[in-house]
Amino acid sequence: MHVSPAISAAMERITERAEDVQRSFTPGAQPAFDDAGRAQTTYPTLDPLSVAPPPGAYFVTRGENGDPAYTRDGSFALRDGALYAGDRPVLGFDARGTLRDVRVDTLDAALGRASNARIDARGDLVYERDVVDPRTGGAERRRVIAGRVALARFPAGTRLVESGGALEAPAGTVVQYGAPGEGGFANVATGRRESSGVDVDRSLDRLRIAYRELDAMQSVYRAQYGVDKTAMDVVK
Repeated sequence: MHVSPAISAAMERITERAEDVQRSFTPGAQPAFDDAGRAQTTYPTLDPLSVAPPPGAYFVTRGENGDPAYTRDGSFALRDGALYAGDRPVLGFDARGTLRDVRVDTLDAALGRASNARIDARGDLVYERDVVDPRTGGAERRRVIAGRVALARFPAGTRLVESGGALEAPAGTVVQYGAPGEGGFANVATGRRESSGVDVDRSLDRLRIAYRELDAMQSVYRAQYGVDKTAMDVVK
């Protein structure tokens, strides 16, 4: 049976509204529809790897195609020595200022010598290395900076595009990269997470409305289709 363009559009709206509901549980997420938005705040967490980005800035991750992708979700985690945001490696700067994965020393990770990892206000991934002094045989604990997370910001009015669960900049967008506390970027907020910018109650209410609109359209379409089919049967 032919599906009218109006019904197809209504079904797409339901999908988009449902995605907004899911975003309401993601730190730093922005709604696809402004009527489901809310003011964002930060809240404390005991996770030393969780940080909130400064206003207007995004953390930089490696996208599926290898290009930079962006997120405001600073709920980071260490996996096999690398810093991750969800399922994407977090990017930072090396000594030459080149974007690369932020990770602890490979040997430290392999030997389990990295402990008490945390991110400080400058965005440095810091950990403690347990070593043995070969002269005295005594154990020592040294502070190591593994890398510094990168930040990005975009021209005013830029709307990032969601792709594969990450945010990407539209083609041709000029992206400014920097580090926390430098180049006009503020420090990150340590031990905090940013709330979602999607209001769960509003997004659920809009989703219910979208379903009702689809039901109404389908009822009209079924009634119209029934009339048309009856007329064709009479002609036959």
